[in-house]
Amino acid sequence: MSILTTLTRMWLTRSAKPFIFKNEYDQHLPFSDCEHLGLYVHIPFCRSICNFCPYCKIRYSKELCDRYIDALLREIRLVGSQHNGRKVTTSLYFGGGTPALAADRFKEIIDTIQEYFIITEGIGAELHPDDAVPSVLQVLRNAGVTKISIGIQSFQKKFQRILGRNSVNISTLKETLSEASFETISMDFIFALPDQTFDDLKEDIDTAFQIGANHVAIYPFIDFTFTSSTVSAMPKKEKKALLDAITLYCTEKGYTRSSIWTFSSEREAKYSSMTREHFLGFGCSATTLLKDQFKINTFSVEEYCKRIEEKKLPTSLTTRFSLRQRMVYYLFWTAYSTQVNPEDFENFFGVPLKSMYGMELKIAELLGFITWENGVYSMTLKGAFYYHYYENFYTLAYIDKMWGIMKKEAFPQRIEL
Repeated sequence: MSILTTLTRMWLTRSAKPFIFKNEYDQHLPFSDCEHLGLYVHIPFCRSICNFCPYCKIRYSKELCDRYIDALLREIRLVGSQHNGRKVTTSLYFGGGTPALAADRFKEIIDTIQEYFIITEGIGAELHPDDAVPSVLQVLRNAGVTKISIGIQSFQKKFQRILGRNSVNISTLKETLSEASFETISMDFIFALPDQTFDDLKEDIDTAFQIGANHVAIYPFIDFTFTSSTVSAMPKKEKKALLDAITLYCTEKGYTRSSIWTFSSEREAKYSSMTREHFLGFGCSATTLLKDQFKINTFSVEEYCKRIEEKKLPTSLTTRFSLRQRMVYYLFWTAYSTQVNPEDFENFFGVPLKSMYGMELKIAELLGFITWENGVYSMTLKGAFYYHYYENFYTLAYIDKMWGIMKKEAFPQRIEL
């Protein structure tokens, strides 16, 4: 697994040098000249801990949550004040954890962000199904949230049992969403669960659109080594057949595919915090991507608060990109949208895409992974699956290793990937 990702990295970066993350950071972040900048806020609190979830989270305590939000507001001010005036950004997303546990402080967070940033494409928030109730949705709407994503995972009891989730009252949720006034209502589902069939996944997607969603995301189950999940991963052949079948079904239904895993019934309905040229992350475990660096905040809530109290950024690790490394990172996450625009690449890096990766693009075309249409490279069904397949290797070889270490050490000295 690590051999595949290592060889791919070496080939695409034209170097044997790994991605090196060091326990260092810039107190002043050079984001003023970054275009298409996104914002992300991490709220790590949960009522209970799902054994399959790899993200940074901690059991909810009102006292600790309020202390954390106070520190979060100070981090936003610490970073935001580094720019003269209000910086134009694309979007703001709240993830977790269960962000709605801090719903009563969303307006305070959003108002603070808007002191320093202008948000042009809306504000999104992830929700646990238990929080998709009128009172919480109204609080979020009043705070300025325009998009929500509900982590359903599955409507079916057999998979809810596997994932340790409670059942969802579909009729109540439908009634609640019929009165909600969000521009995007997304629902997340996990695919490639044990014995999951096309009919199982189709039923979940059909139900989602029938009860009020205009956007769905179907994320593959990934068996992270540091979680306590006992769920077995689906074999490659079955996973490919399932992904191909559900993609064709959604396409035939006329849904718009906006990324590898997402489909919408309305073209303007979008929900993704991933495909940004640059982004700033606030909160523990949040990441920041700038022109020549990538940094990740500490996973420790306690150490995060201590750093902020010292008026220091809570950065745990930073990597400084070589030009080729930055290109690989750009292409990997841009491809998540299923398309790569050579003009955008050249505008970003100042060199033509073909001059850097012409041979790789030609090989991808010959293998049937991509096609060239209307001035952009677009993934085929085959290409989308192998993107997913490689992402699975990447996740386990890179993210699994890094997060596994950072969950144990607030500030590790060095990690090589």
